[in-house]
Order: sequence, then C-alpha cells, then structure tokens
Amino acid sequence: MDKIIERFKRYIAIDTKSDESSTTCPSTSGQLQLGKILVEELKELGLQDVKQDENGYIYATLKSNIDKKVPTIGFISHLDTSPDLDGKCINPQISTYEGGDIKLNDKYSITVKEFPFLKELVGKELITTDGTTLLGADDKAGVAAIIDAMDYLIKHPEIKHGDIKIGFTPDEEIGRGADLFDVKGFNADFAYTVDGGPVGELEYENFNAASVTIKIQGKNVHPGTAKNIMVNSLRIAMEIEGMLPVNQKPEYTEGYEGFYLLDEINGNVDHTVISYIIRDHCKEKFEKKKEDFRKIINFLNDKYGNIITVEIKDSYYNMREKVEPHMEIIELAKKAMIELGIQPIVQPIRGGTDGARLSYMGLPCPNIFTGGYNFHGRFEFIPTESMKLASKLIVRIIENNAK
Repeated sequence: MDKIIERFKRYIAIDTKSDESSTTCPSTSGQLQLGKILVEELKELGLQDVKQDENGYIYATLKSNIDKKVPTIGFISHLDTSPDLDGKCINPQISTYEGGDIKLNDKYSITVKEFPFLKELVGKELITTDGTTLLGADDKAGVAAIIDAMDYLIKHPEIKHGDIKIGFTPDEEIGRGADLFDVKGFNADFAYTVDGGPVGELEYENFNAASVTIKIQGKNVHPGTAKNIMVNSLRIAMEIEGMLPVNQKPEYTEGYEGFYLLDEINGNVDHTVISYIIRDHCKEKFEKKKEDFRKIINFLNDKYGNIITVEIKDSYYNMREKVEPHMEIIELAKKAMIELGIQPIVQPIRGGTDGARLSYMGLPCPNIFTGGYNFHGRFEFIPTESMKLASKLIVRIIENNAK
C-alpha cells in the first residue's frame, strides 16, 4: 500500500471531531493526539523548526536547497473533522469502483441517483466509510498530501525549492482555525490551504459569513385561559422564519447565490432561542441580509412589545479582496495543474476556509483540492489517485516557484 494511503488510514482512525461548545483550544483532545503523531513524523522526515504550540497548532519548515531567494510558500490543512458525525473511522473500505451503488452497510449506500458523478469514477480505487462515521478526508487527506509531498521532496533533493512552511490548525470546522495562527512566525509570503474537494478545484472566493442569535421572551399562561394574554414564543419564531425569502435557503441555492440557514431552534411557549447563519459572496447582499433581520425584529417588536433581541456577529469575509492583488499565486497553481494534466476548476467556495481568515490577517491563502467528495457525512469518500494528485500538485507548485 502506498505510504500516503497508510498515513491517511492512520490519521482517520483518531477521532478529532471538534466541539463548538468547548471553550478550550483545541476544542477536543483527539486533535492534540493526532498533532503529536504528526510532529514526530515531520521530525523523522527531516523537517526543521517542528513544534506543536500550547493551542495545538503545528508548524514546520522544509529549508531551501537553493542559493537564490524565491518566495516562501506555506501549505496549511486542519486537524479536526466536522462535529456532524462520529470522526473515528477505524473501518474504511477500499475497493475498485465497478459502477452502480456503493453499499456501505445494510442501511446506507452511496447511490448513483443521489450522486450521479459516481459514473465518472468507474475504475477508480475509492476509500469509503462503513456507513457509521465520517471518513475524515476533510481534512486529513490534506494533511496526508502535504506530508507525502514533503517526504518526496526530501527524498529527491534534485528538485530545487525555496523555504516551505507547513501549518496544521485545530478547530477549522467550528470556525476557529485561524484564531490563534501565528502568521508572523509562520513567515510565508503566501500559502495554500489544501482543503478542497474533487481534483482540479482552485478557489480564491468564499462566502462572507455571519451568525445570528435571536432570543424571544414569550408569555405563558394556562391554555384554557390564554385568550388575549398568551404570547407563544415558538409561534413568533415560526413567524420570523416565514418572513425570510423562501428562495434564499441553502436547498434552493447554488453558485454565487447566498442564503439564510435556520441552524437551530430551542424553546417553548415562554422562551425560544433561534440560531441562523447568513452567507453571501457579494458584500452588499451580505450586508442587506443582516439588515433584513434587523428590520424583521424591529417590526415584530413593534407588534408584540419589545420582547425580541437579535445579535449578529460576522464570522469571516470573502478572501477575493485580499487575493486578487496577488493573482500570480492563482496562476502558479493553475500552471502546475495543467502540467500534471489536471483541468483547473476555478470556482467560488460555498463555505469558508482557514485561508479566508488568514488572507485578512496578511497571508494571501487560496484553496486547492484534496480529491474528496461528500464531506461532513457518512457518504464521504475519496479516490486514492486523487489524494496522490494533490501531493503531486504541491510538489509541482513548489518546483515551479523556484524556477
């Protein structure tokens, strides 16, 4: 078995699911556990300045092997997996895909009807779950690809390169991955997150993002004597949802279309808390979505008597503004892909990455593919060839940067 696959299987067997309710960094101990393993691997390979800091961030350097000065490139992936499902994948299934539905277990299958792109993968070796956990390709495939590329460069000193910086972050899946990243100490001129999907993905646009928390204080009395007295906070929550544009929900949007997502609702007649997220690539539309919430709450407070509060917090912004002045970074990745026979797929991310935050922290940081599909669920899988191509792309970007 190829080393990159061995590494990947070893990484996904460790549960690094992040936890939004935690106040520590990293939010879960599994991320520290995986981090310690990676630190030892990086040291054994021969990288320098390898460390895991007190917050679980991992940094390392592959020193330049040339005399001339070239830009210092960083490659970044995250240690955690989505909180949506169990993150300890100890029973991955590896097989050559012969077409049709892929049975994970007696209850779950990856079906061609739901995922028609499977038809394009006939003949490929795929790694899937057993239907009970995430696979963890998001983003342990990125971690494996970066380490595999460093291994290759060290074993092939004839490939010339400048300084290469490696960074592995905790808690990306809960939006905290860049919070404590040491951009100054990382000391790269630019970087790539290796956190994308299918082969060819190259992304330097992402959503502007905000979270919305709405608290409704109702008035509960016995329903038998409730006329003209009861104020049902649950019904007001339904009223808020009904006042938002129906066609701007995730299940009806694609491409550059933004959305409002009702993420969580908890309550009863007396008191209800609603959580939304807002997403839009366009800054003006993003601001309008936030203003829509304020107008709705003001209208309902006039109607019901100031019983609703709303808190809106920005999460991250579209990295395009920070990357566009440095389009040579995008061209470098595109050229490397084309040389490897990969068709670049330049498209907006319908989400966010550590790179978005890092770009606003002074480190331009677009995103490149890992090769995986169906992240954040039991139907996640990755072709082994795609993960190997991610490693080869990293090497080729580094090689071309030194020319």
